[in-house]
Amino acid sequence: MATLYMVGVPIGNLEDITVRALRILGEVDFIVCEDTRHSQRLLGHFGIHKKLYSAHGYNEDRAANGIVAQLDQGLDGAYISDAGTPGISDPGGRLADAAAAAGHTVCPIPGPSALSAILSVAGLPGKSFLFEGFLSPK
Repeated sequence: MATLYMVGVPIGNLEDITVRALRILGEVDFIVCEDTRHSQRLLGHFGIHKKLYSAHGYNEDRAANGIVAQLDQGLDGAYISDAGTPGISDPGGRLADAAAAAGHTVCPIPGPSALSAILSVAGLPGKSFLFEGFLSPK
């Protein structure tokens, strides 16, 4: 079975991308993006040129079928949101769930946060977890 990597990308500074994320993005057969125009800037900055597919909040359910079909052909893919970790207040959770349900490996590639990396492959809609680490002292 193929693998869908959920790749955390920089929230702001392009230099925050990890070496592992760059390696995975360079090795996969295709990349799924929240917004291909936005992602082309990131990928072009690092010289990564792959077939791009769009899966955003408005088409994620429909797009998941096409992405799973690519995985079914034995092609490995990566999903990146516009910033941060897919599935964490961003699309990606339904895609991860569909890929896993079809028997494919879904693998988190940490980016901005290890917590968000594990949540990205849980198949959640991305709006239902609470992080209380930085509450105001007031």
